[in-house]
Amino acid sequence: MGAAIVLAAIGGLMLGSFVTVVGHRLPRGESIVGGRSRCTTCGAQIAAYDNVPVFSWVLLRGRSRCCGDRISARYPLTELGLAALYALVVAVFWGDGTEIALGLVFVTMLMAITLTDLDRRIIPNRVLLVASVAAVAIVAIGDPGSFPERAIAMAVAGGAFFLAALAYPKGMGLGDVKLAAVMGLFLGRNVAPALIVALLAGSFVGIAIIAREGAAARKQALPFGPFLALGGVIGLLLGDQLVHVYLATFT
Repeated sequence: MGAAIVLAAIGGLMLGSFVTVVGHRLPRGESIVGGRSRCTTCGAQIAAYDNVPVFSWVLLRGRSRCCGDRISARYPLTELGLAALYALVVAVFWGDGTEIALGLVFVTMLMAITLTDLDRRIIPNRVLLVASVAAVAIVAIGDPGSFPERAIAMAVAGGAFFLAALAYPKGMGLGDVKLAAVMGLFLGRNVAPALIVALLAGSFVGIAIIAREGAAARKQALPFGPFLALGGVIGLLLGDQLVHVYLATFT
């Protein structure tokens, strides 16, 4: 298992680099498959040796070789974050190929939408669609019996967030609604603790901002996608345990 975890981490580093490309290009309508990486400041093409995950950023001391402009720390943080998530997914679900495959697709999707939502307040439909198609294919092959539970979770999560968006359209967008539904497809009943964690985390941060900045902070837009991503990771890795604790305590 140790070798598999190391390989998963390496794969996460490599795909993390691609996810940063998705996060930057997709909201801007640029191709994510065509063209070499370019400096976002001066437009110069980035050499392959300057595009090695994490290591290039460290060696360049966080600055572009071509123009000296600062390279955002989100690039190595995304790569390291996805590497850690890949390793955790393999470690937690070792022996269950279906759950490993679903988990890897899920955390990749969550990382991508976190970047796009933080950067442009967008949760791209294309990312959700590709992840959903992959999830359906994986479940159809590896665990078709779980489709009813996943479909119910998808409908309930998406429906609940849709009602919330209707009641408070300034606080929640349709992108959040669609993401919640897709989370139900991936997590099944474990979407419940995932959404609870997301709501609690978002509320805590919102209250903290209001406490620091006063009533004016109520007008600030706070992207909810990253909180859903946090809840999704916890629901994926700890969802079964949280559900069991709830059932043991209240039933």
